[in-house]
Amino acid sequence: MKLTERLSSRRVAREAAEGGTRAAASRLGWLDALRGIAALTVVVHHLGLPLSWVPHGSRLPYYLHPGIFGVMLFFLVSGYIIPASLERRGDIRGFWVSRLFRIYPVVIVTLVGSLLVLPRAYTVVANWNYQHPMLTAVGNALMIQDLIGVTNVLGVMWTLAYEMVFYYFVTALFVLGWHRRSAPIAVGFAAVALLLGGWASVGLITVDVTATRHLALACATVVVMAMACIMTGKAALIRMGALLLGGLGLLLITLNSRATFFETMMIFATMFSGTVLYRLEHGQIDRAQAALTCAFVIVCGFLVGYMYNHGTALWRTWSDSWMAWSFAYVAAWAVFLGGMLLRKRRFPRWLTMLGAISYSLYLLHNPVIHAMGWMLRGRGPIESWTGRLLLLGAFMGALVLLSYLSYRLVELPFQNLGRRALKAVKRPEPLRPPQGPQAPSTPRATGPAPVDVVDAEPVAEKVRATTP
Repeated sequence: MKLTERLSSRRVAREAAEGGTRAAASRLGWLDALRGIAALTVVVHHLGLPLSWVPHGSRLPYYLHPGIFGVMLFFLVSGYIIPASLERRGDIRGFWVSRLFRIYPVVIVTLVGSLLVLPRAYTVVANWNYQHPMLTAVGNALMIQDLIGVTNVLGVMWTLAYEMVFYYFVTALFVLGWHRRSAPIAVGFAAVALLLGGWASVGLITVDVTATRHLALACATVVVMAMACIMTGKAALIRMGALLLGGLGLLLITLNSRATFFETMMIFATMFSGTVLYRLEHGQIDRAQAALTCAFVIVCGFLVGYMYNHGTALWRTWSDSWMAWSFAYVAAWAVFLGGMLLRKRRFPRWLTMLGAISYSLYLLHNPVIHAMGWMLRGRGPIESWTGRLLLLGAFMGALVLLSYLSYRLVELPFQNLGRRALKAVKRPEPLRPPQGPQAPSTPRATGPAPVDVVDAEPVAEKVRATTP
């Protein structure tokens, strides 16, 4: 009898756990799906072949730039989940440890693997990096290289620089108690982009290599100091470190971004708008305020392209026309809002799995493209549709396999190592940010508590990890 009761209780517990994890999968599957769509779009854009095979397909980037669409969709996803993860934890040191163990290992493995495998003629590393190795190492190690005049060691890493500064802002706002003011911050960035988008703030500090070296050294000193303060776990030092990072980020995006001023401002308007949508879903913001904020940001994103993406701005946005920017920006919003409306539905497993490995997919696709060019050197163009489909299938198969291996063998182990490292150190002093006027002590919750996806762990892995 006791055995029967025990087995029955285990079955009930398992069913309850499976029901909870299925609900979590339903809530987070849409984010994985959006990451998968964004990664696939960037891959197709850089590969170029599928577009060139379709009649007039090569004209698509003139009207809607796939790369801009993909990265803006990524930025919306990051804005939606990253601040929520920090606020749920309430631990800035834990947030930064998880971020560092999440970002750096795959970058290092991808870079080292590319240097070891690809010959110099097919390298993904630009010549500038070989000419200034120490400066390249410092700038890219800080992960703000695109903002201090240092060439990205891997071309796609330019987006990580803006993600990093977003983390700076999120931590600074948290210690100031302004983290619930996502709506006015998003509107502010968008308004600055609209009013001052044509301002030539590109590289005002790094006018030559010497100035670049000095800025890199200065930024390294500030970042090391800030991180040292945060890692002490002492509340007063954490605040000081977070404010140092926030101030550094604001200075760099204002005076020394590689991108155009309107693009830089709109990137942060977009990420903070993603946060606004998270707050709307969880009852932390008024519906009218969220709707007006997002509408204003979307309109500004379209208008800045129309007004400012001309002439020399085109080669800084890597686009061919103002429409390429504006239509891609609006399309990214449309897909994100569509995914949010369908968030309670199940998405195809293959798409959510692509989202789970999207970080590795994003970093590895250019090295795989270069490797494909190396292996096909000397061969004529492939004209038959059978040959084209085989080539595309072989490329995607190799890329997905490598990305999955990177995810399983690099991403997950280092994320787990980061968690163990946090458990091994003394718990930090509680950091209670001052309550701003928009930060109620007990926020109204209209749904289940948010699931921590700061490590971008796929829903499927969370289901397996929590199921008995």
